[in-house]
Amino acid sequence: MKNLKSILLIMILFGTLLTVNAQKRVVKVYPRIGAVVSTVHQPKLVVHKGANFYISNGVWYRSRAGRYVVCAAPIGIKVRHLPRGNKVVRINGRKLYKYRGVWYKKYGRGYMIVNV
Repeated sequence: MKNLKSILLIMILFGTLLTVNAQKRVVKVYPRIGAVVSTVHQPKLVVHKGANFYISNGVWYRSRAGRYVVCAAPIGIKVRHLPRGNKVVRINGRKLYKYRGVWYKKYGRGYMIVNV
């Protein structure tokens, strides 16, 4: 009987631990346009019409005084890879890709930001 109580107690504790772990959620918070951040995780430099833009995790930045300012994605800029988590959308028979309000279309070996 004592063994049965111990086993039941262990099962209840284990079930509680599983429930607590299952409730953890990851919420990504992206900065708004105009926000200034001091560090960006592995930014990639993209030069477009003589201006330097940086992209990291699908967010576009401009450099100012050693910091990064979040900006809108520049229309016409070309990137090699799409951000993870993009959605495929067909509009008027065209295959486009959307990520956080930015639209991309296939362009050669990469992708170009377009206005939809």
